[in-house]
Amino acid sequence: MPIDTVERFLAALSPRAREHVQQQPREEQEKLAAAWEAELRADTDLDTLSELSPAAAESEAATRVFRKLFE
Repeated sequence: MPIDTVERFLAALSPRAREHVQQQPREEQEKLAAAWEAELRADTDLDTLSELSPAAAESEAATRVFRKLFE
């Protein structure tokens, strides 16, 4: 069973950021996960990183989304 986008987004976050996002309503978590997927698709630098390390690219995109909204 594939994990959903929110779960993938949460897994890509640091523990501190994950805890903060998990405290948000599910609707907000879904918006953040959608922004994360858009970041992954839009940034060509992440494409290159994704070829080397998909997990690192996902983590970098998750960190960017989190920082834009919470810091």
